[in-house]
Amino acid sequence: MLQIRGLEVSYGAIRALKGLDLDVHQGEVVAIVGSNGAGKSTLLRTISGLVRPRAGTILFEGGSLVGLPPHRIVALGISHVPEGRRIFTELTVWENLALAAQFRKCPTFQEDLETVCRWFPRIRERLKQNAGTLSGGEQQMLAIGRAIMARPRLLLLDEPSLGLAPNLVKEIFRIVQEINQAGTTVLLVEQNAHMALEVAHRAYVLETGEVALAGTGTELLHDARVQAAYLGG
Repeated sequence: MLQIRGLEVSYGAIRALKGLDLDVHQGEVVAIVGSNGAGKSTLLRTISGLVRPRAGTILFEGGSLVGLPPHRIVALGISHVPEGRRIFTELTVWENLALAAQFRKCPTFQEDLETVCRWFPRIRERLKQNAGTLSGGEQQMLAIGRAIMARPRLLLLDEPSLGLAPNLVKEIFRIVQEINQAGTTVLLVEQNAHMALEVAHRAYVLETGEVALAGTGTELLHDARVQAAYLGG
């Protein structure tokens, strides 16, 4: 579904991604783990068109994404839930969801809204509230729900557990698995390496903009280098 080859991204003199290769197959959850500054968020921002690469190719279902504006990439079937959620705090929860639905080609708003509310019952209770009044966990649920309203085939998730209590982290990851099982492919960036590797079919470890390790989620979960660096082993 997604094929990245030789991807290079720089911020001035800083090389954030250094010839990165990565694949995501349809139906997978693929996790990207690594420390701060490894290039994880830059990778997602480049896929979604927010950052332009210096070199390399990004193919989604065989077509190039390089140079396309973000709204075109969303229309192709890729939704990005950024780090920090970036919801529209002055709009209601319903308005946030309705805005995302504008990118779809099929008029199934009510059906998709019901799906989001089934996964996130708290969202149903707060549809008329301003999004800025939600708790951090509820805002994260809204951010994921908003992305789902665009009916993506590939969902990019950047640090969905950031700042959340442990019980909410488990809930978010459970729902991510349900979203995947319902047919959406997921590319997940996450500092909580243990949770990410538990739900991932495959995973990559990034270090200073390069792939240091790759394998199944289970393989990396039990890899001594990963345990020492990211799992406290």
